[in-house]
Amino acid sequence: MERRGALIAAAAAALIYFVGAASPPALMDDVDAVQAQIARNMLESGDWVTARLNGVAYLEKAPGPYWMMAASYAVFGVTDWAARLPFALSAVLLAWLVARMGAWGFGARAGLFAGLSVSCCVGLWLFTRITIPDVTLTLMVTLAMWALLRFEEAGSRWWAWCFWAAVGAGFLLKGLIAVVFPVAAAAVYMAVRRRVVWIWPGIWIAPLIALPWVVLAMIRNPPLFDLTMRSAPGEYHGFFWFFFLNEHLFRFLNMRWPRDYNTVSRPLFWLFHLAWLFPWSVYLPEALRRLPGRSDKLRLLCWCWAGFILVFFTFSTTQEYYSMPAYPALALLLGDALTRDTRWTRWGERVLAGLCATLAVVLTAIWWMARATPAPGDISRALTLNPEAYTLSLGHMSDLTLAAFAYLRTPLLIAVMAFVAGAVAAWRSWRIGLAVMMILFTFAARTALTVFDPYLSSRELAEALRRAPAGEVIVDNQYYAFSSVFFYAQERMTPRAWLLNGRVNNLQYGSYAPGAPDVFLRDGDFADKWRESGRRYLLVEGPQVKRIEKLVGLRALISVKESGGKFLFTNLPL
Repeated sequence: MERRGALIAAAAAALIYFVGAASPPALMDDVDAVQAQIARNMLESGDWVTARLNGVAYLEKAPGPYWMMAASYAVFGVTDWAARLPFALSAVLLAWLVARMGAWGFGARAGLFAGLSVSCCVGLWLFTRITIPDVTLTLMVTLAMWALLRFEEAGSRWWAWCFWAAVGAGFLLKGLIAVVFPVAAAAVYMAVRRRVVWIWPGIWIAPLIALPWVVLAMIRNPPLFDLTMRSAPGEYHGFFWFFFLNEHLFRFLNMRWPRDYNTVSRPLFWLFHLAWLFPWSVYLPEALRRLPGRSDKLRLLCWCWAGFILVFFTFSTTQEYYSMPAYPALALLLGDALTRDTRWTRWGERVLAGLCATLAVVLTAIWWMARATPAPGDISRALTLNPEAYTLSLGHMSDLTLAAFAYLRTPLLIAVMAFVAGAVAAWRSWRIGLAVMMILFTFAARTALTVFDPYLSSRELAEALRRAPAGEVIVDNQYYAFSSVFFYAQERMTPRAWLLNGRVNNLQYGSYAPGAPDVFLRDGDFADKWRESGRRYLLVEGPQVKRIEKLVGLRALISVKESGGKFLFTNLPL
């Protein structure tokens, strides 16, 4: 039964994440295509140490995610689904591992529900639909916690080695927090139990895994050590300073520059977990009311594990997805709660049934109002623009209008079916049915993302660029604004593309490194280059077209393609 429950949880995760890895939808502009392109650059250049974008050093992230995607490219070819595959696999393995842990500590049925709680929750899907490594980091933290428990139980050095291997691999995925989270959670756990677990055997494995890359990155991106205790524009202090001080210490203290991220208030950071763990969050009162005793090892570890991570980020930069490594601990507690039938679980199910029924009614009403609304072109025609919200995970939700739902009629109907199924399942206490609801809901969300493709990605512009005659490419704004074009039209962006007013945010620091390529233009430089002999192309977002017209004149802009409110222009007739 234990293995069957783990396989069911993994199968549910596979339905969500392997299907979600397929294309369309395309890689989105911003971090999604950025990560995929860095991996491609590493594979093609043979430089596995220093990440680069458009030839500029990108020193802020550990290389593990890029190595995984590059390995996937080497096997399956350079495609968007190959970029997503390692993270989909991580989600499936995470579901399996959490189910096995739950079965070991709370019983086979609890293990099944724990695996479903982590694989079929909103948060894991929401933060795994883009190519960021947090789900793989979460897998490594979970593996370390599992190894700690098994080492305490059996004393086998193999489990100690597994703990430190997970710590070292986690560092290569996300940096120092992969060391801090499992070690600190283990320390709190031992302190509460008043029993030290000497898990020192194999401690050498973590630095053996992590240090070779760190040393090489320091040597190739000097100075070796710089302890400047400020973060300011226009200064270059090498890899060590940027990665360890700026990206870790200064980010924790909210002193990092550039501040290219957003945060939510501390109360919202905590309350959002009701949404991230939906629909299982209605069982949290039952899960949290049973306090662990010192002999209740797994329950106590889950409290220490989730508690440390949530408190840590409460006093740091409260970005929504940072707490993902706490999800498995909460899922294990939820899995145990889901095996019980109490007034708390029944009350939660009544609330969930009412909420799902309400959502089904609201979405049905929206579908009815939008049923006859015309849907010309793509969805960008019906959206508003709220760029100040886009650094938040659901920021683009603020762009929706009633007219936009005319483009979303099919995903609306699938979502209605999902919530009707969820309402029935919750009312009848058919808890497996909640996982069915979430599988249907993620299918609806994936269908909606496909509709949003022209707006969130620039793949259609990239394809138009590939079909057009050869010429230099200029990208208005920072690299991230059209990062999917670099991925889908790689052959047209080499050796470099020009970035117009793009010396900002993530590429700004690397642009000051010795020998960094000069790929940046200002408005005056652009006007001169546009008028020079030879063909050039410009990628620009709709709101900036008027500015470009003032620089070079309307007649100098020949439209090649418009998609999603973004434009591809050239300076010569086609």
